[in-house]
Amino acid sequence: MELTKRQQDILDGKEGDVKAKVMKTLVMYGETFGSTRMVDITGKYGHLVTSFGLSVMKPVYDLMDTLIDAGAVSSQKFSVDPRPLESCVPANLIQKIFFRVMYSKQDDYDRQLKRLGIMSDDAYTCTCYMDEVGNTPKEGDILSWAESSAVVYANSILGARCNRNSGILDLFGSIVGCVPYFGLLTDDGRKADWLIEVRTSKRPEAQLLGSAIGMKVMEAVPYVIGMDRWFTGLDDEAKAYFKDFGAATASNGAVGLYHIENLTPEAVKQGRSLLREGYRTFVIDDAVLEDTERNYPMIWKDASARPKLAFIGCPHLSPAQLESWSDRIDSALCERGLKKVAVPVVMTAAPAVMEAFKKTDRARRLLSQGVILSHICPLMYMNNPQCASMPVITCSNKLRTYTSARYYKEDDLLRIVTGGER
Repeated sequence: MELTKRQQDILDGKEGDVKAKVMKTLVMYGETFGSTRMVDITGKYGHLVTSFGLSVMKPVYDLMDTLIDAGAVSSQKFSVDPRPLESCVPANLIQKIFFRVMYSKQDDYDRQLKRLGIMSDDAYTCTCYMDEVGNTPKEGDILSWAESSAVVYANSILGARCNRNSGILDLFGSIVGCVPYFGLLTDDGRKADWLIEVRTSKRPEAQLLGSAIGMKVMEAVPYVIGMDRWFTGLDDEAKAYFKDFGAATASNGAVGLYHIENLTPEAVKQGRSLLREGYRTFVIDDAVLEDTERNYPMIWKDASARPKLAFIGCPHLSPAQLESWSDRIDSALCERGLKKVAVPVVMTAAPAVMEAFKKTDRARRLLSQGVILSHICPLMYMNNPQCASMPVITCSNKLRTYTSARYYKEDDLLRIVTGGER
């Protein structure tokens, strides 16, 4: 790999042995994928995926101490994925004890993140690109991020450039200010391998459409046509839709970038010239989406169990989604003559987004109806034996994929939590 003088100096140890090891790790990472050079990070902020203080992650905490003690802290501030717990989210006594043991290092790890360069106490979210959070890259920015749903959003909706990095490598790039040049950082790596034709009779559920595409193309880049029947531009509604769509493509497959014809930045500028020679075509109609949902595995021990909890917001909800869900829940309860939800509902959003929402009449109404407003990571809440045995429902395909939570389309989940039949 050819390095600049500054990069070579770091590798040679002129900024300390610890930074040299960080650079060596990134060089080896890049060479594994055929990279011949490093490129400077141009995005203002980083984003780290590792936010949870699991007691078994001692090597991570030891590494963080080593970096801090050597002064090898981030050259840019960063946001981090959501914390796993919050006291307002329901948990029985056994679960609380389990959480206390499982996440016993959370406070210590939070202190390490502060010393390493986290943006603020409100910067714990998987939707760091929300205006309220303040980590919104510009088109063409080179990033050192992890978190699959954030990376695919940054690449696709914002037109930034970032590979699907793993945890720790995201921080390493921020420390030395550069990342290996390969994959989705390159023009060729952003070419589309698949043409996806959406021919559904109505606007498809974002989570279900993303799931069908992700499972088909896996890590390849899809170019999606037909969505401009329902969207004329990337307004707040469209951004929220493709946030959830992208999270499903990234978790049900391994998509790091998608192009939506006439909507996403590169598709608007380059059109179908983004399609790689020899691309394949996949047509999605109503039957494909029905088959996709029908084939999800049912892993509850009792398929007829009454749900004990519902999660809405994985990834975290946007302000507009919080408002929309509030109105939909209120309307459904009014129709059934009910004052409270029939199943406890946890709605999640970034701390800054949620705090602003909590000042509204909608939030006060939701709270009175038994809805819990939180900024935790539902996935990390669910990802343990105590919660895995609970009958939990969700409209998130990401949460369905990584946990025992059962997926329902939004209207179906709304009906269940407001007292309707399953």
